[in-house]
Amino acid sequence: MGKHYPFGDHTSKLIIGTKSKELEGKKIIHCITGSAAGFKSPEIARALMRRGAEVYVVMSKYAHQIIHPDIMEYATGNPVVTELTGKIEHVQYAGVHDNKADLVLIAPSTANTISKVANGIDDTPVTTTLTTAIGAGIPIVIAPAMHASMYNHPIINENIEKLESIGIKVLKPRMEEGKAKIPGTEEIVDAVISRLTPKDYDGKRVLITGGPTRAYLDAFRYITNPSSGKTGVALARNALHRGAEVTLINGPGTARPPHGVKVVPILSTDDMLKAVTVELKAKKYDVAILAAAAADYGPADRKLEKTPSGRSEWTIDLKPLPKVLENIKPVTPDIYLVAFKAEYNITKDELIDRAHKRLLGAGADLIVANDVSEKGRGFGTDTNEVFIVDADKNVIHVELTSKHEEAVAILDEVLKHI
Repeated sequence: MGKHYPFGDHTSKLIIGTKSKELEGKKIIHCITGSAAGFKSPEIARALMRRGAEVYVVMSKYAHQIIHPDIMEYATGNPVVTELTGKIEHVQYAGVHDNKADLVLIAPSTANTISKVANGIDDTPVTTTLTTAIGAGIPIVIAPAMHASMYNHPIINENIEKLESIGIKVLKPRMEEGKAKIPGTEEIVDAVISRLTPKDYDGKRVLITGGPTRAYLDAFRYITNPSSGKTGVALARNALHRGAEVTLINGPGTARPPHGVKVVPILSTDDMLKAVTVELKAKKYDVAILAAAAADYGPADRKLEKTPSGRSEWTIDLKPLPKVLENIKPVTPDIYLVAFKAEYNITKDELIDRAHKRLLGAGADLIVANDVSEKGRGFGTDTNEVFIVDADKNVIHVELTSKHEEAVAILDEVLKHI
C-alpha cells in the first residue's frame, strides 16, 4: 500500500478526517465492478476519507468502461489496482499480515461478482482480492446495484444468503424505477463505520430526542428555535454503530437520521411528550437522552384559522408547555436519564451551577450543558463545546469539537454507569 508520489502525499488526502475521526487509522479497500453505478465511486471513496480512512481502490476490467482508474487515483490519492502483477496486490492488500486492510467494500457490486465470490471464483482483481480477504478474516461490506429482476433471481438471493452466512454484510438496494439501485452514500459509509465499531452497547435500548419543536400560533404560523437536530442524529448514529437498538423522537430539524434507527417524527412539544411516553410504556429502555430543543412556551389560545395580515400589532399570550424531562422517571424510574441545557452568554461556573440544579430538579443522572452564544457552539453548527455534569457535580469538559465526537464523549460517560 505504498505511495508513489515524488513530493509526498497526494493533495487529495487533505480531506482525510475533515468531517470526523470515526475511521481514523483504518485502511479500506474499495472494490469497483462493472455496474453503471460506478459513477458514484469517487463520492463514496471521499466520504470514507472525510471520516478518517485511507482508501485503496481495486477495479475489475469492466469497471474501467464506467469510470477511468485515473479518476479514482485522483479521488483517493493512492494508485489504483487494475490488474494483479508480480507485486501480488491481493495479498499486499488483504493477506494475512500486520499491514492488511481493516475492511473491504464492494461498491457497486454486480450480480456477477456476488455469485463469483459466493462460489469461490477468482478471475478478476476484485474477486481475487475478496477471496483473499475472506480467508484472512477481514470484514467485508457489499453494496449491490443491478436491475430488480436480477436481484429477484432465486440463485442470486441464494448466493447473497451464502455470503451473509459467513459474516459478509450485504446491503439492501434502493428500489427505484424498476431497478435495484446502489444504496445511498451515507448508508454505505454508515455500514462501513458500524462494521468497524466495537459493539459496547450491544443489547441496550436507547431513546433519544432531537431537533426543535414548534409552538403553533394559528393554523400555520409558529414559533420555534434554530436547532438543526444534528446532536440528536449524531447520538443516534453513534449508539447504533455501537450496537444499541435506537429510537429517535425527532423534531422538524434539518439533520437526516441514519438508516437503521427507528424514527418517530413529531412537531410540537406535546407531540414529543406523547411519543416519548408511548415508547417508554411499550418497551424497556436502558437509556434516555433528551437532546431536543423543545419549546418551553406556546400560545395560551390557538385558533385553527389564519390570523388576518395588515394588523398594526398582534399580541399573543404564551403559557408554559409541559416539560418532557420531568415526565421520564415517573414512567420508568430505573432508566439512565441524560438531560441537556442550553444557556446564553453566562460564565462557565454559572452554566455548570444552573445545569446541576436542573439535573437535581428533574431527577436526571447526567446533564450536558453548553453556552450557545459563542461561535461554533450549539444550534445549527457541526461543532460544539459542552460540559457533562453528574449528580455529584463532577464535570467533564468536552472542548470545541465535532458533534460526532461530542456524542462519543456522552455515550462513553453513560456506558460507565450502565
